[in-house]
Amino acid sequence: MLTFITRRLVYSVPVLIASTFLSFTFVSLAGNPTAKLLQNPTYSAVTLRRLQHQYHLDRSIPVRYWYWVEDVFTHRLGNSLTTLQPIWPDLTRTIGHTAQVILLSEALALVIGIAVGVLSAVRQYTFFDYFSTGVSFLGFAIPTFWLALLLQIAFVDVYLKWHVRIFYTSGLNSPHQGTWSVDRLQHIALPVMTLCIISFALYSRFMRASMLDVINSDYIRTARSKGVPEHRVIAGHVLRNALIPITTVAALNIGGLLGGAIVTETVFSLDGIGYYFVQKLGQLDLYAVMAYLLVTALIIIVFNLVADILYGFLDPRIRLD
Repeated sequence: MLTFITRRLVYSVPVLIASTFLSFTFVSLAGNPTAKLLQNPTYSAVTLRRLQHQYHLDRSIPVRYWYWVEDVFTHRLGNSLTTLQPIWPDLTRTIGHTAQVILLSEALALVIGIAVGVLSAVRQYTFFDYFSTGVSFLGFAIPTFWLALLLQIAFVDVYLKWHVRIFYTSGLNSPHQGTWSVDRLQHIALPVMTLCIISFALYSRFMRASMLDVINSDYIRTARSKGVPEHRVIAGHVLRNALIPITTVAALNIGGLLGGAIVTETVFSLDGIGYYFVQKLGQLDLYAVMAYLLVTALIIIVFNLVADILYGFLDPRIRLD
């Protein structure tokens, strides 16, 4: 196991270098990183030249990339070009907020999606199967931003008609409220609901298809012919093997969402890493954008590794070493 993890981490290094260099090049070519600095009337020509030299903006892209890599290790991702403040505190704050929303939504989506997928496969072609299939297709069909807006409108109408504040429609919390207070849960409930519905549609369909693929296998028929109770066949043989494909889907989905649920955070004005990325990209803040892309790449690599490790526990036939 340790050999496998070490080998995967070594393979990830060139992937990370290539992806960050290409991202750095594209972001640099997308616009002038000093555009926002030039718009600031308090900066004189001398100050602008000094800032350009300090942040190596007067150098070629490969040289600037090398200085950025140096800042990643020595100055915790460096400073923002627009605020001239360290990037690390903003990044840790926003990714913590995003993690709260993503982990809650994905936990709910996985539990409900797996349960519905299992029941749909066991009761294939029943009313429950058709109903859950229709709900899943509806979740696939509705764009994320549209679902978020519908939820906002619905709960605003509830508040305006009955003056009952069930959930808030923007922000993370009211003033002077804690991180895990009831007020915080009321604020993030709608973003969690939005992401949960979208992910539920994905997980339930994958789980149903995987269950049907396993449930018709020869060894399942053999277990039934030996008189093994049906609940033991489903829980001990079918479910465990059916979880293998969904492990990859869940790991990649959670990793991608932790990198920033950009649309959801923008609609609900959440102070998350996706919303942070949108703001910094609009400001052409090169180093802040690169910090986001680096963290996103690392998260996806880590969750890919987690998925591979889980394979070994779910299927002993898979030898990771």
